[in-house]
Amino acid sequence: MFGLFKQSPTKKLKEEHKALLEKAFHAQRNGDIRGYSTLTAEAEALRAKIDQLEGEQGR
Repeated sequence: MFGLFKQSPTKKLKEEHKALLEKAFHAQRNGDIRGYSTLTAEAEALRAKIDQLEGEQGR
């Protein structure tokens, strides 16, 4: 009942992950391969954190 309005802790992280992937996509399209690889590595680290949090929550 009281958890109805409680925001999921992974929701914000998922939005950040999506934004990082989009930035990486645009960097790759513009020929910035170094930027692409940096952003992709950050997105992968964030995805690992999301997976860990979801595993702890039992989802």
